[in-house]
Amino acid sequence: MRPQTLADVAFPKTIKSFVRRAGRVTTGQTKAFDELGPKFLLPYQPEALDFVAAYADISSARGLNDAQAQPLVLEIGFGMGEATAHIAALLPDTHFLCCEVHEPGVGALLKRIGEQDLHNIRICAHDAVEVIDHMLPERSLDGVHIFFPDPWHKKKHNKRRLIQAPLVAKLAARLKVGGYLHCATDWQPYAEQILEVLSAEPRLTNTAATSHPELLGYAPKPHYRPLTKFENRGIKLGHGVWDVVFARHA
Repeated sequence: MRPQTLADVAFPKTIKSFVRRAGRVTTGQTKAFDELGPKFLLPYQPEALDFVAAYADISSARGLNDAQAQPLVLEIGFGMGEATAHIAALLPDTHFLCCEVHEPGVGALLKRIGEQDLHNIRICAHDAVEVIDHMLPERSLDGVHIFFPDPWHKKKHNKRRLIQAPLVAKLAARLKVGGYLHCATDWQPYAEQILEVLSAEPRLTNTAATSHPELLGYAPKPHYRPLTKFENRGIKLGHGVWDVVFARHA
């Protein structure tokens, strides 16, 4: 039996960035929703986001004249927000727009925002594909982070994977020239698919192809992405993690 290729996968006509899963919101997360939600939650709207208004408080606090001039990174699916909060603290002059529909995860990130006194994160608790389609103009992003998306291990479920050509085309269109798309996964077959899909997008170039040819298209872990507890546990068990970083060239 020949190996399955991307051409064999019947992708759904409508892209969805998530599957809703039930979860319990803790008392601390509920408090974070009440106290921090009004400031850090951005409601979905079917029109372009006003970046200046969305990040106005951080811009004025840091003496910046134009919030839109600050780097803007979109994160799709941040889980419980551990890596998101770490990166936002490491890059305080970068604005992060983070999409997640899992309510406990949103609450957990809000809680981290309060505990770590972060100001450069905004959360849109809505399907990322609709956010991309309606709220983000072309060439508006400096980066995109997609860390450990659901791998959908079974072949019959591969069509549900997030990283598909139609979504990558949307993201490439919204990246500025020089902007990057960074994906990470701990499932090798998905890493191979991600590398294949991104390589097929004509507006993107593999940043590691010439600098790290020994990695066969994969990238060294960028300094800003932390090792999560889950990832550390996997590494101890001998599991691999693959980073894929592409940049828009035109």
